[in-house]
Amino acid sequence: MASLLRLGQLLKGRASTNLSDQTVVIKSVRHFRLDNERDILKRFQFRTPSLRPLLDKIEDPSDPPALVLKHLDDDLLNASAAQRLTRLEIKHVAKCVQEALKVFHEDGYVHTDIKPDNVLVNYGQGDIRFADVELADCGSTVHVDSVFAKDRDIIGAPIWRSPEAQLQTGWGTPTDIWSFGTMISVHVQLITLIWGENWFIFKPDVPADHEEYELKILMKQHQFFGPFPLSYQEIADDETLAILTYIMHGVPPAEMKPFGRIAEREI
Repeated sequence: MASLLRLGQLLKGRASTNLSDQTVVIKSVRHFRLDNERDILKRFQFRTPSLRPLLDKIEDPSDPPALVLKHLDDDLLNASAAQRLTRLEIKHVAKCVQEALKVFHEDGYVHTDIKPDNVLVNYGQGDIRFADVELADCGSTVHVDSVFAKDRDIIGAPIWRSPEAQLQTGWGTPTDIWSFGTMISVHVQLITLIWGENWFIFKPDVPADHEEYELKILMKQHQFFGPFPLSYQEIADDETLAILTYIMHGVPPAEMKPFGRIAEREI
């Protein structure tokens, strides 16, 4: 059955609670993540301005279910591809996303899908490039004690995924820190924002549908950041340890590039 909602459609109601006549985003899908995003935003959006807020919900038609979300101009993936971010802009972006993650992590919640296209921006004027920076797409946000975390479900996009999530050895709030980070020296996404032009430090040399795509990402992580910690021996099963052994023997010493010795041009 065709959706009752379409791009650009104007929705009005006789008992509307939102009469601001503003451009909004209608997010509609028959999936538990839509209800989860609604619940997450209701819980957290008033604790930080750095989350893209829920504005309203559409009650009629009730099928498909739909959320009314704030509309922003762009996302960081497009913004950094169009023009490299300055260091001050990166600091501003980092501060805003860290503020959003702080309220999640204080309550034991993990966003699980931190990446440039889930960080939305409104453009400013003059010297202020970004007037607003807000973390979005909270449909996969879960508590560390949830069945998803306990079952070590695969989360996020492979290129932004932490090693522990990639290897399914268990993940929690630190996986968000890997994906965005607070220090450039261990910050995958900030490295991307510094470089711009859609450059990704862990992008493998095979397409995303290749059977070794995720393995190649792990090899890149090993190549740039060095051997996986010995603590993995305590949490990984034999199959995972065999994969790690293969990875660490599969990158020739001459190709190892510890991040501490990386050239400024490369970041």
